[in-house]
Amino acid sequence: MPGFIAPVLAVLVIVAAVIATSLRVIPQYERGVVFRLGKLRPLYQPGLHLLVPGVFRLQRVDLRVVTLTIPPQEVITKDNVPARVNAVVLFNVVDPEAAVMQVENYAVATSQIAQTTLRSVLGRADLDTLLAHRDDLNRDLREIIELQTKPWGVDVSVVEIKDVEIPEQMQRAMAREAEAERERRAKVINARGELQASGELKQAADVLSQSPASLQLRYLQTLLELGADQNSTVVFPLPMDIVGPLLNRLAPPPANPPANPPASS
Repeated sequence: MPGFIAPVLAVLVIVAAVIATSLRVIPQYERGVVFRLGKLRPLYQPGLHLLVPGVFRLQRVDLRVVTLTIPPQEVITKDNVPARVNAVVLFNVVDPEAAVMQVENYAVATSQIAQTTLRSVLGRADLDTLLAHRDDLNRDLREIIELQTKPWGVDVSVVEIKDVEIPEQMQRAMAREAEAERERRAKVINARGELQASGELKQAADVLSQSPASLQLRYLQTLLELGADQNSTVVFPLPMDIVGPLLNRLAPPPANPPANPPASS
């Protein structure tokens, strides 16, 4: 009897080891794609599963969102400006079986498709669009990439252009262009202000011309403002309608012209 104990214990140990190696735990954020002798089996849900070694093969698929950074790509825009552009892509697997059956490595394939699409789309846009209308470009990139990855069971949720590097000479040219544009706007605004001020001054002059007394009050107010600043010199303007009669009174009378000599007979 004791001679049979050792073989039985050995068998039990072997069976326990096989069972231990056959147990697989699938987390909640994963799904298991199982092949039995090379044939696809129904999808394994999260939990504990028993797989016979050598018969079943399990491939785990992560359903969480993956952040994919696209390395800097050398592109030439529509207006022949070289630029280096990098971007970020967020995607996740929505169909684990398609992600395993339809493509060898869905992450690498998505990365290559994103790089190619980035160069293609940005090559059809000019530099101003690339710098000022990134939202439209991001939307176009996402739609084109998702169209390629959807058969693989991969959903692309976000495509964002991170950084755009342009040559230093182009940066200086853009800075000069922006400075010239600001100067142009300043001159236009100044000219419009002068035009509006001249119109207001014309209206004020028309109103003051209708009432000479108001003009005198305006002069007195100006003197009051000059005296408030403690100026040593005061300029007192006088209207010509007041000074004119006074000058006429002080001016010497014109000399009488000599009488014409009588004509000789």
